[in-house]
Amino acid sequence: MTNQYASGAPIYMQLVHQFKHRIISGEWPAGSKLDSVRDLAMSFEVNPNTMQRALSELERDDLVYAERTTGRFITQDKELIAKMREEVAQEIIETFIQQMESIGFSNKEAVELVHKKATERSAESHDKQ
Repeated sequence: MTNQYASGAPIYMQLVHQFKHRIISGEWPAGSKLDSVRDLAMSFEVNPNTMQRALSELERDDLVYAERTTGRFITQDKELIAKMREEVAQEIIETFIQQMESIGFSNKEAVELVHKKATERSAESHDKQ
């Protein structure tokens, strides 16, 4: 796995962002066991200290918890995951609205474009079945 990290943000924060996405998308299901710090560090091509820092940040957010003898796990709190998913969605929407406004679209025009695109994707998805 080749990871590319942006130079603008600390790598551990980029890892936190990636891991949150994996948790809220269900790629890493609630209650699942994470690999060891060393294994994750190798997989994501970072120093184990960087990985430890990222995992500590996720623990502070209660998305990950550690059990002394068995390792780290994704929270089993599905409400917390749903709340985090909603927060991330709101951030994406806010960024989208700001970007659309910056190129001259009204909120109504932006919503119409999103609806049009969603309808097209739905039709494409239906055609593939």
